[in-house]
Amino acid sequence: MLEVAALQVAYGDATALWDVSLAVEEGELVAVVGPNGSGKTTLINAIAGLLPARGGTLRFRGEDLTRLRAHEVSSRGIAIVPEGRRLFTGMTVEENLELGCYAPAARTARDARLERVYAIFPVLRARRRQAAGTLSGGEQQMAAIGRALMAGPRLLLLDEPSLGLAPTIVERVFEVIVELHRAGTAVLLVEQNVAKTLAVADRAYVLSEGRIVSAGPPARLLAEPEIRSAYLGDV
Repeated sequence: MLEVAALQVAYGDATALWDVSLAVEEGELVAVVGPNGSGKTTLINAIAGLLPARGGTLRFRGEDLTRLRAHEVSSRGIAIVPEGRRLFTGMTVEENLELGCYAPAARTARDARLERVYAIFPVLRARRRQAAGTLSGGEQQMAAIGRALMAGPRLLLLDEPSLGLAPTIVERVFEVIVELHRAGTAVLLVEQNVAKTLAVADRAYVLSEGRIVSAGPPARLLAEPEIRSAYLGDV
C-alpha cells in the first residue's frame, strides 16, 4: 500500500532523514518509535506532502507521490492527525470536522462520515457548536482524529496522538486506533508511548538520528537487548 524507499529529507543543509525505507500494507497498523529528535515527525510530514523529499521515493497504491503537494496526497486517500492537533480554535467543533471533507468526493459523504465521527466520539456531538479552543486537550485530540476521518482515508497518519493527555484519555485514544485498524483502515502511528504502541502494532520500525536501526514484529524488537536499552526505554 505505502512504500517509502531510501527517503531523504533535509532542513536546509541539515539532513533529518537518511535513506529511510518502510512499508505499510493494506489494513496494517505500523508503528515508528524512537527517541525525541529522531526524525519521526519529519517522516510523517514528508509522507503527507508537508515536507519535500530531497531523495528517494514515496509510493501509495502504486502511484508515485514523491513530488505531490499536501492536498494532492490527501486526495489519494491519506489523512494526517498532526502533532499538537492544529485545530482552528475560533471555529466550532463541527466546522473543524467539516474541513476534513473539503474535497468534492469527500463532501458527498459528509453526513454519513459526520455521524460516524459522532458515534466514535459522542462528546463531540455534545460540543459541536462550541469553539474548538474551549475543548479540553483530550477533546481536541478527538476532534483532530475526527477531522482526519471525515476525509475517508485508506491510510491514517498519526503523529504523537497521546501527547500531553491524561491517562484515561490516552486509553480511549488507543482504543479508537485499534477500532479503526480492525475496521480496515491502515494506520502509521508515531508515538512516544512505546509500551502502548508496541502492544497494538502489527509491525514497528525504530528510528534513531534519522535512520531506521531496526524493524520487525514488536515481540522481536523487545527481545533485542541493544534495541530495548538504547531506544525503547523501560518498556
